[in-house]
Amino acid sequence: MNKKQKKMLARILLSAVLLIALLFIPVSGVLRLCLYLGVYLIIGYDILKKAVKGIFNGRVFDENFLMAIATVGAFVLAIYTKSGDYTEGIAVMLFYQVGELFQSCAVRKSRKSISALMDIRPDYANLKRDGEIEAVLPDEVGVGDIIVVQPGEKVPLDGVVVNGSSTLNTSALTGESIPRDISEGDEIISGCINMTGVIEVRVTKEFGESTVSKILDLVENASSRKSRSEAFISRFASVYTPIVCVSALALAVLPPLVRIFALSLSGQWETWIYRALTFLVVSCPCALVISIPLSFFAGIGGASREGVLVKGSNFLEALSKTDTLVFDKTGTLTEGVFEVTDIRCESTDASTLLEYAALAECASSHPISKSLIKAYGKDIDRSRVTDITEISGKGVTACVDGVLVAAGNVKLMEKMDIPFTPSSSAGTVVHVAADGAYLGYILISDKIKPRAKKAVAELKKQGIKKTVMLTGDVESAAKQVSAELGIDELHAGLLPADKVAAVEDIIAEARSGKVAFVGDGINDAPVLTRADIGIAMGAMGSDAAIEAADVVLMDDDPMQIVKAIGISRKCLRIVYQNITFALVIKFTCLLLSAFGIANMWLAIFADVGVMIIAVLNAMRALKVKGI
Repeated sequence: MNKKQKKMLARILLSAVLLIALLFIPVSGVLRLCLYLGVYLIIGYDILKKAVKGIFNGRVFDENFLMAIATVGAFVLAIYTKSGDYTEGIAVMLFYQVGELFQSCAVRKSRKSISALMDIRPDYANLKRDGEIEAVLPDEVGVGDIIVVQPGEKVPLDGVVVNGSSTLNTSALTGESIPRDISEGDEIISGCINMTGVIEVRVTKEFGESTVSKILDLVENASSRKSRSEAFISRFASVYTPIVCVSALALAVLPPLVRIFALSLSGQWETWIYRALTFLVVSCPCALVISIPLSFFAGIGGASREGVLVKGSNFLEALSKTDTLVFDKTGTLTEGVFEVTDIRCESTDASTLLEYAALAECASSHPISKSLIKAYGKDIDRSRVTDITEISGKGVTACVDGVLVAAGNVKLMEKMDIPFTPSSSAGTVVHVAADGAYLGYILISDKIKPRAKKAVAELKKQGIKKTVMLTGDVESAAKQVSAELGIDELHAGLLPADKVAAVEDIIAEARSGKVAFVGDGINDAPVLTRADIGIAMGAMGSDAAIEAADVVLMDDDPMQIVKAIGISRKCLRIVYQNITFALVIKFTCLLLSAFGIANMWLAIFADVGVMIIAVLNAMRALKVKGI
């Protein structure tokens, strides 16, 4: 507990002890009233203060006002009837404060789960200047500066390793303790923990643009995007509270007046005022107003610890309603690690064919280009290559040693009117031509991720009605992957714009549920933005993913998709449970209190008891292990 919560607990315990003691002290009259009033002020002075402030600030109808009116009214009623029974007024305030303390502790626990993620925020960076190392604030380090990261320290900024090798702990980002080996030339992102060796890193991004800053900003601002359920509860409370206040006033005044003027009977004012006060206590919407936002807050916090970053409760709610899941192929369902598996030559030898292809592709960062360069196995002499032109969705053309080389798919060969030999092999086929003459093709294959098949099967068990794969790869390779994974529908050979159009068609067909798109976040930003829910997968360090997606999975394991949907659905089940439970109990007890069946003690349960049960239920959203 923090200092404020400890102080509240002390007030609750002191008030409870004094109230019990007063039950055994034989005092009466004004002295009895003063003693009980003293206990009441100890436990309730802050609620009275908030109620008065609310009245002056134009926020009359809130829970503080309801508690103040109900408890003060109970005292006035006891004085009016000369019963001397002030216990109920104090008990209502006492149990209400117990509920408030409980809710405060629950929120603190939820915040701690997010604070655990906040531990990735670096406190300092070891800046290397003129051979000396100086500890500075991360935002004082500029792009191009060299920083030193010692074993056990957090990596403070994104950069490239220029000296040393080590192993990184990425659990703060991914939720899984999977060490990652790094050495000179490797990119490194902020938020990881250096485990073994000393490394020197050349900074590539300022602190405000670094991975750790973007992630922290995403999580900290998640609560500002409210779900439809939260918005409904806010609107409900703003209308519901004034209605119950007017209803309570009518219950206190109208029945006695009817008895007096219409039936010529006693008004029984004290009976109906007591019922009205009970009605007010029952009506307090604390259980809904507190537990619903807390459920989403806990769900987002629990998900963050597992490497599932959700940008807001509105996206968590939408994710739970997903029934169509659209996947990118490369890097999402497959490893994205391409290897040359076959070379077929037409009018040259294999080494020349591979050399032309590697040099033509040398300026591209595409995985296929990297695999060609890797298979070539020699240093690339960029001076041999000029006039590189990348043709989106088709391939590249370049002048290599003065020869116009074209390397790409079937569409590129057709575009350049070059006769080619078609291939039915499963994989990506790169056709190569030189000065308009076809040289042959290179077959490149990609491996399916180990748990991709299991992930698709689990998603269908979760109730996903339709799975679709969109890819720019050739149909033969795409068919093999989709068949092995059990994907329902396939669209191959797509350009980036075609993927957007395909998702729009799928959204139009899926009339009821939501359509989620899962991509690697680097070149799928337009589709991530267009889908009902954009899920960027394996997005550590990817600015495009964090910016474009609604949900960011920090690990590239396909089972993280299953976990994300499981967390969202558990959270929404809890939300609907709380809404149903609170409303049923509230309206039942309101009717009982109006007819005089419910007394103030039942009202306390309907208010504080329901709130505590709802908050306890909301805290289950924090537990996401094993989902």
